[in-house]
Amino acid sequence: MLEITGVSKRFPNGALGLDGVSLSVGAGQAVGLVGESGSGKSTLIRCALGLSRVSAGRIAYDGMDLATLDRVERMRFRREVQLVFQDPFSSLNPRMTLEELVGEGLEVHRLEPDPVRRRDRVVAMLEQVGLGASDLKRYPRSFSGGQRQRIAIARALIIGPKLLVCDEPVAALDVSVQAQVINLLQDLQRDLGLSILFIAHDLAVVRHLCRTIHVLCRGRIVEAGPADRVFDQPQHDYTRGLLAAIPVADPVAARAARAVRRQVRAAAGGTE
Repeated sequence: MLEITGVSKRFPNGALGLDGVSLSVGAGQAVGLVGESGSGKSTLIRCALGLSRVSAGRIAYDGMDLATLDRVERMRFRREVQLVFQDPFSSLNPRMTLEELVGEGLEVHRLEPDPVRRRDRVVAMLEQVGLGASDLKRYPRSFSGGQRQRIAIARALIIGPKLLVCDEPVAALDVSVQAQVINLLQDLQRDLGLSILFIAHDLAVVRHLCRTIHVLCRGRIVEAGPADRVFDQPQHDYTRGLLAAIPVADPVAARAARAVRRQVRAAAGGTE
């Protein structure tokens, strides 16, 4: 579905945001992209969505080069590739009801002009993410963080995309709510045959959803492979540092993790 090949991005000030990044997302696959803040995740998302031009390399969706899309192809790309933002508190218009928020995509892409049928489709989509018809006239302020993220997912899925790009969709949520949203995405991927590019800074979150993980550090992919292999046999110091940063309840394991973090930072020339 999505093929990113040798992509580099240099900013006007000369800074290098991406350096030869390559990854692919196949039909029905969930692929994870992990890295700290500043590693280049947001830059890669903007390039992958066609919002920013690459300096070198190629990004293709379903065989179409994003740099050469015509008007019809661009409309198809915008309909079939949807984004779920990190912060559900700022990504939803506070002046729109739930019915308006979720149904907006059907109007924009002219998929359902009839208001009655459009409402029925909105209700069906809401029920699929754990909400319902009784919520249609409510505003975003009356929902919890986890519910707002469910609304954001429903809004992205209502037009039937093939690829869902999730930009740290659980980072702003409590741990228990994170698990609920990840389980929801797993169910939706299975039921709808979705392809998912899941971006996060937490390897533990990504492992539950993705079979393949790419680790991004300073604009470069430093490690990639099956999730189990990346977790059980990490090859790069940066990956080991990310794994060591996962909170653990066992005091002995926590001390061992801190020792790993010290080693990684010492190797990078920094301090804990």
